[in-house]
Parts: sequence; C-alpha cells; structure tokens
Amino acid sequence: MTHVMVTGGAGFIGFHLIQSLIKDGYEVSTFDNFNHYYDPELKRDRSDLLKDLGVDVAFVDLMDKKKLSEFVAHHKPDIVMHLAAYAGVRHSLKEPQTYIDNNVTGSQNLINACTAAGVNKVIYASTSCTMAGNPMPWNEDEKCGHLLNPYGYSKLTNENQFMCSDITNTIGLRFFTVYGPYGRPDMALFDFTKNIVAGTPIQLFNYGDMVRDFTYVDDIVQGIKILFGEIQKHETLSEIYNIGYGQQVKLVDFVDHIENNLNRKAIRELVPMHPADSQATWSDTSKIQKLGYKPTTPISVGVEKFIEWYKSYYNVN
Repeated sequence: MTHVMVTGGAGFIGFHLIQSLIKDGYEVSTFDNFNHYYDPELKRDRSDLLKDLGVDVAFVDLMDKKKLSEFVAHHKPDIVMHLAAYAGVRHSLKEPQTYIDNNVTGSQNLINACTAAGVNKVIYASTSCTMAGNPMPWNEDEKCGHLLNPYGYSKLTNENQFMCSDITNTIGLRFFTVYGPYGRPDMALFDFTKNIVAGTPIQLFNYGDMVRDFTYVDDIVQGIKILFGEIQKHETLSEIYNIGYGQQVKLVDFVDHIENNLNRKAIRELVPMHPADSQATWSDTSKIQKLGYKPTTPISVGVEKFIEWYKSYYNVN
C-alpha cells in the first residue's frame, strides 16, 4: 500500500485529495497548522470529516523544524504531497513577509526534513501566477514572465528550491483557479456567493473585463493522482505540470452562473484592476494530457455543485 503524506490536509485541495486517496486504498498521513488566513472553523469541519474516514489531521507547522522533522521521520511516506501554504494573491501584497516565511522558509524546512528521513518523492503545489505576462495559453515550458505579487514569487521560489534540492524525484503543479465545495472563502466563487446572498455588492475588478481558467477541484485531484503514478515510475525526475480546465470563462459569465443557481441578482460594482492580478489566465494542459488527464467538470456543473454545498452548509434557502 502506497503511503502518501499530505501537508495542509485541512485545506481546500488537501481535504478533497485525502478523501479520494482513502477511497482508492492509499495510506494517508497529514498535518495542518490551522492558521487564521481565513476562518479556521471551515478547516476544523474539513478535519472532522476526514477523521470520520479514519484520518487524523495532526497539528504541525512548517516553521516548527523539530516537530516537522519528527513527523516526517515517524511516518516516512512513499510520496509527500506538499499543499501547505499561505495562498491569496491580493493578501500577499499586505503581508509579504508572512508569505516568504511560510511558503519559502517553511518549504525549505520540509525539504530538509524529507532529505534527513530519506524521503525522495515529493509533489508540490505551485501556481499559474508564476506565468503572468506570458503568451496565452500558458505553457509550463515557457520561461516565467512578470511576477505580480509576493505569492507568485514565493511559489516560483519553491519550484527552484525543489529543483535544486537533494530530493531527486520532484514534480511541481501549477494550479489554475481551483473552485468547488468547501472552497476558500477568499476566492471569487465563495466571496461572490456570500455577498449575493447577503444583498451586498460584489467587486468586479478591471471593470468586469477579466477571464479565468476555472478548474473544479475534482479535476485537480484527478491530475494529482495521475502524477502519483508518474512519480513512482522514476528514480530521477524534475518536472512542472499545469493542471487546469483549459478553457477561459469571462468573469461576468461566471457571475451569471452564480445568479442563476442562487435565483438572485448580484449588485455589481465595477472597479479598477487590482495590482496583484492578471487580467486573464488560460492553461495549456497538453503535457499532462499525454499522461491521461482529461477534466470533466464544466463551469455550469461546477458552480451548481458549489451552490448546492453552500446552501446546505450555511442553511440558505
């Protein structure tokens, strides 16, 4: 049985990934620091659901070198899936040092812990933000463009850290605008839904002229699991893969889907471009498609699933 250690297991993607891994028969160990970047109650609820599946989410912080090293050495997994991070491009402009400390130094602490324990297969989360400014669609083999925020900088630094480390088998994953049930409250779908339900305005940056490659979380999980298979085939590997849906959706059309599923109208406030944002994202997923990746959840279905969850979780009629 393959043992996977997931960092950030009470986070959005980690939660969904672990559920799928348990269903597929993997052995899973995981930890989280339950930070207050967003309401930790959501993380605790995710953690409780994982506990029902027999997975305890340990309290470990990447900045606690001793506890982190002990955890990795004790479990000594076959594969580490590194998802723990401070996310959020806009928030990173307010607290850049927090992102450097947790995402860069924290990841280096994990690299050191894995090296000491003899763990030699690590898949880690990066971001589409590393490719800002490149020609569309964004291809992972192009040289990275103009970084717009400390979050993107921290993730590009992570790619270099793992590539230059003594861990000889690594894969970096550039995710594109992940959404779905139990998603992060700071992301557009959650934030827009919350405000539409409350009857308060939603802000559409760049006066609504934005497009995103929205990717449903189940498709992200599919891509990660394909790469679990890929990393186990090799003794030496250093690769980067995009995981996205591969289609652009206009922000205004995205809001239309939310309105239709809530049966409520948004109060749309058109505001200037945010300095941390790209006007558009679009993934070239041809590289991972060669391994069998095929996203299956269009935006209409994904938004509907999120709204169903949101209404149930928050008792919205």
